[in-house]
Amino acid sequence: MNKNFLNDFPILRGNMNGQPLAYLDNGATTQKPESVVRSICGYYGGCNANPHRGVYELSVKATKIYEDTRRKVAEFLNARPQEIIFTKNATESLNLVAYSYGLTNLHAGDEILITIAEHHSNLVPWQMVARATGATLNYIYLAADGNLNEADIAAKLTKRTKILAVTQISNVLGLINDVKTLAARAHEVGAIVVVDGAQSVPHIAVDVKDLDADFLVFSGHKMLSPMGIGVLYGKKKILDAMPPFLSGGDMIEYVEEQATTFAELPQKFEAGTQNVGGAAGLSAAIDYLRGVGFEEISRIERDLTNFAVAELKRLPYVELYGCDSTRDNKIGIVTFNIRDVHPHDVATILDAQGVAIRAGHHCAQPLIKFLGQTSTCRASFYFYNTRRDIECLIEAVERVRSVMHLD
Repeated sequence: MNKNFLNDFPILRGNMNGQPLAYLDNGATTQKPESVVRSICGYYGGCNANPHRGVYELSVKATKIYEDTRRKVAEFLNARPQEIIFTKNATESLNLVAYSYGLTNLHAGDEILITIAEHHSNLVPWQMVARATGATLNYIYLAADGNLNEADIAAKLTKRTKILAVTQISNVLGLINDVKTLAARAHEVGAIVVVDGAQSVPHIAVDVKDLDADFLVFSGHKMLSPMGIGVLYGKKKILDAMPPFLSGGDMIEYVEEQATTFAELPQKFEAGTQNVGGAAGLSAAIDYLRGVGFEEISRIERDLTNFAVAELKRLPYVELYGCDSTRDNKIGIVTFNIRDVHPHDVATILDAQGVAIRAGHHCAQPLIKFLGQTSTCRASFYFYNTRRDIECLIEAVERVRSVMHLD
């Protein structure tokens, strides 16, 4: 029997609209265990100070928390500490790469290749870079089973491609892309590879050296830590050659009236007072996830996903998306629609039953349009979810059409 993780997450033992809470919006943000909350409170209650800027005890402690977290993240990803840049979230990390690397290195005639399944955070910045540099933005589309179209990859990944930006796991379809193979093929034609790991790092073991990613980003709040802390991993050689993204305090070496020299990595990309409380929470979150183990996380999510898909397939009025892959490459995201009912109405009816799901375009409008929809419902799971949560989801879904007077 699974450990009762609910003991570590008081919010999950609560109610929503008078019903026991079934929280199924983990693709948007995850809940926080008590150990993470304690770490944040411990920082603000015991050693709140600016890191790097003081020789007094509180500042030294804050600096240690911040830099120890950097080392822990580096170990977590199999990277070097100087290759770990702290940001607000994956979105800021991707913008850093787009502005600092993309605008500096791309020119007219170059090509940027992304997939139609990208989150807007890994799409809109590349539109901006293409417009500013004269580069062309190309798309890899999907095969019938929701995986990337191999013919598109072969045709569009060429020597003109300078950047391949790809999500490791789609936040809509929940399908894992073979980033390692894509990176090898991209490097063969001289392209650098940007990986959106927002949906992968919380759920599967990610080794940036094994993937050979040039950049990889993720957000802490999708993996148990607080909002406002994110990570950019980048290969040191590439980061060293990039200009700063933001300028100001703590990213400088020396400032004169008319010129400035910049600090070494990683400080060059960390202007201003940093989120040490968020770093403390991220450190505790990594400890918690290591305690659970990614094999166990995958086992639980696979069981929940298979159960949810099987139950939803029973219902003739439910249409599923991304559930036909035969590659065993799906994590705990189930996206669906109910015939004749708008997803926002579905989510509202489920909310009244204590079931929290996401409805809309999931910040992936080109993908939703590619699927022939304007919006969808999404239930996304994490290791602390249980079969009871899925049963509540199914019971609530079964009530939707009657509530809307369609049955």
